[in-house]
Amino acid sequence: MYKDSTILVTGGTGSWGEELIRQLLTFHPKKIIVYSRNENSQVELRRKMANDNLFFFIGDIRDKAALLAATEGVDYLFHLAALKHVPICEENPVESIKTNILGTQNVIDAAVENHIKKVIYVSTDKAADPANTYGMTKALGEKLIIHANSKLSDTKFSCVRGGNVLGSSGSVLPLFQKQIAELGEVHITDKRMIRYFVSPREAIVRLLKAARISQGGETFVMNMDAFRIIDLAEVLIEHSGKSDVKIIEIGIRPGEKLKEVLIAENEKDLASSLDEDLLLISANQKGASTIDPQIEKIENSLLTKDEIKNMLKKEKFI
Repeated sequence: MYKDSTILVTGGTGSWGEELIRQLLTFHPKKIIVYSRNENSQVELRRKMANDNLFFFIGDIRDKAALLAATEGVDYLFHLAALKHVPICEENPVESIKTNILGTQNVIDAAVENHIKKVIYVSTDKAADPANTYGMTKALGEKLIIHANSKLSDTKFSCVRGGNVLGSSGSVLPLFQKQIAELGEVHITDKRMIRYFVSPREAIVRLLKAARISQGGETFVMNMDAFRIIDLAEVLIEHSGKSDVKIIEIGIRPGEKLKEVLIAENEKDLASSLDEDLLLISANQKGASTIDPQIEKIENSLLTKDEIKNMLKKEKFI
């Protein structure tokens, strides 16, 4: 699919983008265009991944003219660029709308105008039953992407809903490790907090699988593991070997849920389990008479501390 093709990745210098580019290069594409607005991040990625097939384009998805220029001759587009941090989006809702909604429409328009074959929009579990600005803007982004398939064009648009990526910038894993090492304490918003996590490698494997089988109009959901954040903290404290590390509850932040969901209640009768990696929400199929039991099993399962420890060891985080 990707051999000798031209691929553009918006937000390509982020945690997801870096791993995506690393895996895409193994398919020997003709060109990968890294589209982002952060000059320093592009310089760092150039140094980290020196490759003749890697090209860099400074641009913002809010700038439609820049997107139109960057997408000329592109075969496949992965749309990762977004404002992603929940507190930042809560404090800056207008900026979130400009990037996550209007920017996504610019991506759609550029893709259609330049006859891109497939656009894969990377979404988040926070778009399911959204409770914060970030989730709401990403949910509307999903709506725009799915609706784009009704345009009179050959471009196919699909969504892939992910979750928290272990070890990514701003995630709790490096934050907790830093707090343990430097403060001798871990700050948790609420001890009841539960989140879905996936490793960077597994997230991109699933993203590429969804991109390969997509026909347009689907919302794929990564099958991810959930665990209590306090269990993660206790595993990291135990691994540190320190006996006097305190866990401090600092209070839930505006817009946060105690537990995210992968699929909204109103989506469940349209959802099915494809395989061990992906769930599928189809906008075209009729609602099922019963909810897929695999989906209920995923939503009601939590990793134990031993399973969390094994996951961290497998991905070389500890």
